[in-house]
Amino acid sequence: MNLDLTAKTALITGSTAGIGLATATGLAECGASVWVNGRTRERVDHAIATIRARCPQAALQSAIGDVASPEGANAVTARVDSVDILVNNVGGIGVRKPFEELDDADWIRVYELNVMSAVRMTRHFLPAMRARNWGRLIFVASESGVQIPIEFPHYGVVKAGVVALARGIAETLVASGVTANSVLPGPTFAEGAQRRAAAEGKTEQELAADIFAKARPTSLLRRFATTEEVANMIVYLCSPAASATHGAAVRVDGGVIKSAF
Repeated sequence: MNLDLTAKTALITGSTAGIGLATATGLAECGASVWVNGRTRERVDHAIATIRARCPQAALQSAIGDVASPEGANAVTARVDSVDILVNNVGGIGVRKPFEELDDADWIRVYELNVMSAVRMTRHFLPAMRARNWGRLIFVASESGVQIPIEFPHYGVVKAGVVALARGIAETLVASGVTANSVLPGPTFAEGAQRRAAAEGKTEQELAADIFAKARPTSLLRRFATTEEVANMIVYLCSPAASATHGAAVRVDGGVIKSAF
């Protein structure tokens, strides 16, 4: 299977930790030149050092900016002229409140973070992909976009929007050589879960037992995915081997979504 990405350039938004960092590492290991994005130079520099420790030959550059804001997105696109691979990974839940307590600002912030960040980046980088007749667009969504969680409904709504965005853009890329797909991770032991475990004084296994007994009882895996397991799917979708996968919502959810389709 050909996963060689030598001579390809990739930008992964939100790639200083978690799934984004694991994806940046995986793409670098496949030979891609990688732009690492984060909100601060300190976090980006630390991520680059982490990737280099695992992949000393990696070609890495920094793209600092908060792509959830127009100003931050402009800072990134001013630095990064063109890429072959764009992984719209940045996202998050924002605040955790019952639906009745979520105000307009809460909804707008989580929409900017998860949806508009992807819109801004894709709008900038897609024209050059079209011109080259090759490109990969990946939108990191969530199983929460299919099974809306009661504990953070706003996150489920915007992740459903990310899935729709990926499919909508794919519809404009017929026979273009550019593919667009979304990836739907399930519960993953990334920064958010790690912080929660620390705050509750639990091990990863103890937190998993609680979550899969209560919040995600439909899981077939019954454990957290690792960030590398999710990144493996993303790297595959970025590769020449995935050239016939287009317009798909690809699940790495451990069977949380109670459907075969």
